[in-house]
Amino acid sequence: MGLLEMTQAGAHIIVVGNEKGGSGKSTTSLHLAVYLLHFGFAVGTVDVDSRQQTLTRYVRNRRTSAETRGRDVPMPKHLYIPTAWGDSISENQVAEREIFDRSVAGLRKEVDFIVIDTPGFDCNLARAALEIADTLVTPLNDSMIDLDVLARIDEQSGQPIQTSPYSRNVQKARAERLERTGQTIDWVLVRNRIAQLGSRNASEVQETIEMVAERLGCRVAEGIAERVIFRSLFKLGMTVFDPLDAETLGAAPSMSHVNARQEYRRLVAAMRLPVGLPVPEADNGASAAGVERRSA
Repeated sequence: MGLLEMTQAGAHIIVVGNEKGGSGKSTTSLHLAVYLLHFGFAVGTVDVDSRQQTLTRYVRNRRTSAETRGRDVPMPKHLYIPTAWGDSISENQVAEREIFDRSVAGLRKEVDFIVIDTPGFDCNLARAALEIADTLVTPLNDSMIDLDVLARIDEQSGQPIQTSPYSRNVQKARAERLERTGQTIDWVLVRNRIAQLGSRNASEVQETIEMVAERLGCRVAEGIAERVIFRSLFKLGMTVFDPLDAETLGAAPSMSHVNARQEYRRLVAAMRLPVGLPVPEADNGASAAGVERRSA
């Protein structure tokens, strides 16, 4: 299947990308996937980060936790795309693309959504994912330092003065997709690990990211706060959308879990996916999962 057919047929593809490590891409990827799973959608997840394989380990933890604890949790159809290690770089890249294209093409026929987690560096497979993205989500750690993955910022004015290599890669992929299909990649930025208490730095980051978004032609979603719960959930393979209890967590669920659910719901709403998901409202905590499955 060629690239044109890949971007016109089957599942809606969400790529979670950022060329900085530790920005929360894998956590965001699985939370988006599980949110959609709880609504009854068939969801595939693809890990193209051959070095870290964080999303793959997250899904593996989820499967293990479900089996050992007897938990009924929805599972994505997961694929891991390995890096080729031959002597020829060009041959490696061709082989990787063939595996990636074949794997994703097959998955698109089986699911409604595909969530692709990318590495924190530029590589052949990361660019391959960009080329077929319908929606690109870029989590950004809540600091001025991390904004340079998008653009170089003038220290005096705070204005973006030069786009980064990553932003140029995205803009190239958007232009090529527009030429192929008449549609561009919808790009959404989200601040991640926001401090619970406001600060001058937080305000500065928000103002700057909005200026950068305007220059790049993308949108800014409401952010995700820094929460200890995310580190605990990784070991269990769980998300804030799964049923959580004191036995699972080692402590009773708190309002932090409820607030985290709302933050991810608002992120999904900001993504404007081509399905009728409910608009986030106040969470009264009545449902441990926070969502109900619908029939597929």
